[in-house]
Amino acid sequence: MITLGIDPGIATTGFGIIREEQDGRLTVLNFGVIQTHSTFTQPERLVHLYTGIKELILLHHPELGAVEKLFFERNVRTALSVGQARGVALLAMAELNLQIGEYTPLEVKQAVTGYGAADKNQVQQMVKTILGLEAIPHPDDAADALAIAICHIHSARISNLYKDNYG
Repeated sequence: MITLGIDPGIATTGFGIIREEQDGRLTVLNFGVIQTHSTFTQPERLVHLYTGIKELILLHHPELGAVEKLFFERNVRTALSVGQARGVALLAMAELNLQIGEYTPLEVKQAVTGYGAADKNQVQQMVKTILGLEAIPHPDDAADALAIAICHIHSARISNLYKDNYG
């Protein structure tokens, strides 16, 4: 099963694509960022993000998608633009029939580290360890997207265990 994780942002959107092997190991297929240029208009940025996410889906054929939920942001302008980027990611995934999960930063931290108040470095170290990488994935947005994908995979495992045991 292949999962696409997205850490949305209007200037930089992180992505991470992970395959869950039959033995339960997780293998990284790709990670990085989709960047938009500051000279682009807001609609141009959103189209660029949408196109980039669709291209990743068509290239890697994930069945599952996960996006970070918008958390409280003091800067309303930032919150609105992140929300728009998030909407574009959800649209691209839904249009291509991915099963989608949405997770708060707290849920991602708990799934990856076992501790909801983990700092960014702790999350990145665990992403590196869980995925068997030689170094912490960079940039941070890509590492966050991989963490979101890991969270979704763990959540799906728990959901499947529940279904298997309790119908």
